[in-house]
Amino acid sequence: MKAKTILGFLFRLLVLSILYGILFIAGSMFVSGLLPETKSEPGLVSPGAGLLLVSIICTLVIMLLILSSRWSGWKLAFLLAFAWYGAITLIMQIETWYFLSAITVDAKLLPRLFIMGLPVAFVFVPLAVWIMGKGRSRPGEPAVVNLKMPLNQWIWKLGIIAITYVALYWCAGYFIAWQNPALRSFYGSPGDILPFWQHTAYTLKADPGLLPFQVMRAMLWTLFAIPVIAGSKLDVWKTALLVGVFLSLPQNLGHIVENPLIPIASVRLSHFIETASSTFLFGVIMTMVLLHRPKKEGANLV
Repeated sequence: MKAKTILGFLFRLLVLSILYGILFIAGSMFVSGLLPETKSEPGLVSPGAGLLLVSIICTLVIMLLILSSRWSGWKLAFLLAFAWYGAITLIMQIETWYFLSAITVDAKLLPRLFIMGLPVAFVFVPLAVWIMGKGRSRPGEPAVVNLKMPLNQWIWKLGIIAITYVALYWCAGYFIAWQNPALRSFYGSPGDILPFWQHTAYTLKADPGLLPFQVMRAMLWTLFAIPVIAGSKLDVWKTALLVGVFLSLPQNLGHIVENPLIPIASVRLSHFIETASSTFLFGVIMTMVLLHRPKKEGANLV
């Protein structure tokens, strides 16, 4: 790579990171004054350093998503904004609704959490597409996302994806997060940990909606990953790794700073390790499942 190309990339990274930070702060204004007054323990880094790291890392991920896409123009801007809002805000905040509504999130705050992610998704992402030089549509691009698979393939693939997600979610939740006594107490289960199968049976009986809720989230993860997968010009493994990073890293970076919604530092750290690892593996596996084709059908999605 030429020095001029590297300098150009670094300059765009600097400009976009600053812009990301500004729009992230703008989105945070929607929850200003509504966060609980609970004193939060310090995070792994200070709030200022956390904002800097989040801005740089999320900007890098978005730049990679843009550069790896075969699309450009408004199609790329819209599909990537749709994917980013869905994977980074929507899926994460419906989990906030499910688990934290009875703990630290009240009815006034909850809808604001969904609004908070709009500026980055629908302002920053289109601007990033333009700044990265892909603002104009190019001739010969696919007009729409077109996943050509027979219905029976969709059914068994989505079934595998759902089972994979639930298995990863449940095992990571138990063997990583649930091992932390402070986390168990935070979610209303103090005391000694139950054996895995006893814990599983008890939870499914006490909360029968949890399993279908996580199956729904698996389908949403897939929906928001499809624009990245279908538009990727990378090979299968690089696409899978990129999707893994996309589904795991930006959503979990907030755990490195203090947060009154999860005020206990060890709980945030447990969640960071749990969800970053499980969703990364899920993203890789889900991509491989969707990209798999019988040889006679070919390997292209679009």
